[in-house]
Amino acid sequence: MRATEQWIWLDPKNYPERQQTLQTRNPNPPEGRYAVVEFRREYRFDAEVESAALRFSGDSSFQLYCNGDFLASGPASVGGDFYNCQPMRPQYYATCMTVHPSGNVLSFYARVRMCPEVLFEISHGHGGFYLWAEVRFADGSVEYLMTDNSWECRLCGAYVRPGLYDGRIAPDSYQPAAIVPNIWHTEDSPLPPVTEKKIPVPDGEITLKPGETLDCVRELDKIYAAYPAADVQACGEVELTLRCFETDDGGTEEHCIFAGTDSYRSARLHSIGGYRVHAENRSDSPAVIRLFFVASHYPVTVCARTHTDDEEMNRVLDVCRHTLQYCRQTLHLDSPRHCEPMACTGDYYIETLMTAFSFGDMTLAAFDVRRTAELIRYQNGVMFHTTYSLIWVQMLWDVYMLTGEKSLLEDCMEALCILLRQFRTYVGENELVDNPRDFMFVDWIYIDGLSMHHPPKALGQTCLNAFYYGALMTAEKIFRCLGESTMADRCSAQAAELRAAVNNLLYDPERGLYFEGLNTPTPEHLVGKWMPQNVEKRYYLCHSNILCTRFGLCEREDARRILRQVLTDASLGRCQPYFAHYLLESVYENGLREECTRQILEDWKAPVRECPKGLVEGFIKPEPTYHFDHSHAWGGTPLYALPKALTGFSILEPGCGAVALSPSLLGMREADVEIPLPQGMLTVKMRNGEPPQITVPDGVRVELR
Repeated sequence: MRATEQWIWLDPKNYPERQQTLQTRNPNPPEGRYAVVEFRREYRFDAEVESAALRFSGDSSFQLYCNGDFLASGPASVGGDFYNCQPMRPQYYATCMTVHPSGNVLSFYARVRMCPEVLFEISHGHGGFYLWAEVRFADGSVEYLMTDNSWECRLCGAYVRPGLYDGRIAPDSYQPAAIVPNIWHTEDSPLPPVTEKKIPVPDGEITLKPGETLDCVRELDKIYAAYPAADVQACGEVELTLRCFETDDGGTEEHCIFAGTDSYRSARLHSIGGYRVHAENRSDSPAVIRLFFVASHYPVTVCARTHTDDEEMNRVLDVCRHTLQYCRQTLHLDSPRHCEPMACTGDYYIETLMTAFSFGDMTLAAFDVRRTAELIRYQNGVMFHTTYSLIWVQMLWDVYMLTGEKSLLEDCMEALCILLRQFRTYVGENELVDNPRDFMFVDWIYIDGLSMHHPPKALGQTCLNAFYYGALMTAEKIFRCLGESTMADRCSAQAAELRAAVNNLLYDPERGLYFEGLNTPTPEHLVGKWMPQNVEKRYYLCHSNILCTRFGLCEREDARRILRQVLTDASLGRCQPYFAHYLLESVYENGLREECTRQILEDWKAPVRECPKGLVEGFIKPEPTYHFDHSHAWGGTPLYALPKALTGFSILEPGCGAVALSPSLLGMREADVEIPLPQGMLTVKMRNGEPPQITVPDGVRVELR
């Protein structure tokens, strides 16, 4: 039986002002647009329950419990772009799972927050909760349940607004829920629920004398994506402010007032490396506060590790792995501090490759690819970050090669065609991408006071054209795989024209380098916040040279010469950890992995020594007042690049049915590498002076090179 989707909420007759909400995040939502509502329903049956297949969702965020046990939080995020002012797309997702309770009772409790609090959350503009269940009994009978007006609900007024909990406000009385129009029409999410674990804070039990005020700091061992939580035992009023920090700068805040004994869990995901605590006991009796955090991440069932005789590099890999784990939620996040939406494909592509070499499960990555395809479809090939829309093409192909899931290519073909049509409108008479909407994003760095986030043409054109060339070459492979030879031939011809134009117009033969872009003026109708007017200076930087060598815009011998200059010529500048991913890829693709990989990876050791709790956003501050976060997985490419370089790994058949290996210690004395494949764990054990020991899972053919 197909699940019937019936949503419930507070009765609009009693709560007319608590129905509608904002579609995207606002830290100070208007009155009535923010609410936390509790739902409950107990079912008692004559027969013993064997299993219950559940399907459920909620707007904007929820936690669901069954028979007192936590089941899931959600929903799986739609994702969104930074164009959040656009109308809501029709997608919304429901979680599907099966439970096996004991006895003849099913008791459900859900806490639902209406109103997005972080950037990756998107609402359909109305509060709601939905659950459907197929209940199977030990006697073989089946019964179907759904949310309806037999469920009870109540407003929890203590959740006053984002970041403010006032326990002096008692919850309303439970009353029958109202059935509301289904505006969500959910699709099944392929994701399992995220893992949540309530963890005590070290030295987190605070005892306050009557009238005592205390300020203290409580550090965590690592930086976590988590919900602040506290248990309070008191006979009177207690005030608690938790400032969640990663390191010494920045942070987010939760302010709570408790009226006696109470328990609190924040409704918002934070990035927490510790708490700055302000606690005040306003009563005449002692009070005890126990601090917790509810750590949240996508489930981890496999954890592959690379271990070498370089202990500092091992610590780098551990920090990269930890940061990646907590950036994986119901979508990949840039960081749990920023919580950016699906638009950050550059981040999520690198995280996907990191996952392939550490956790192995590509379900989240494949879902990210499909959700990004929805963005491209509904926005007619336009994404906020223009280069990121091109990186999506590479991510699509790589996830296909890792999983062998051909339906992923089929599902995304329409979006790919739309994207390529859009980019043809940017190509000028010179056969370059010459007048796009913008040239962003290149790198999180400033050059002459100009941001490489949204650079002028002279700083961004060559990089955008290199990404476009890479996308065309990858699209050709996708179309050939799908039997679309006409489209494949068209991509090949356009790529050849583009390659010639880049080398004719953006390469300086006297210096033997690519420069960052032409100095021709930008048409005034394109100039705006994200597209500055062009400048007259010609720039020679590492960025364009890295990408042109990475995507094969020059011959291999030229690429090797250019890469060696990038690594030795300080005048070409530095790149941040994000862009260093492309440098490592180019070194690998051009046969310099043994010569250059370890030299590049040395850049990660100093920041990890400085902050071993999480991965810093950049090597150098783009400008002096900027505060990096330390939970940013886009810089974790060593977790992928080092085991790949040590093993010489490459995929020969989609789904890893055949792979190539060319092991090398890269100058180390020993290394043990694990790579999780769909068929099982591939291991390579290397010792200096000894042949490598390779263990291959059944169903995988290995070519040693």
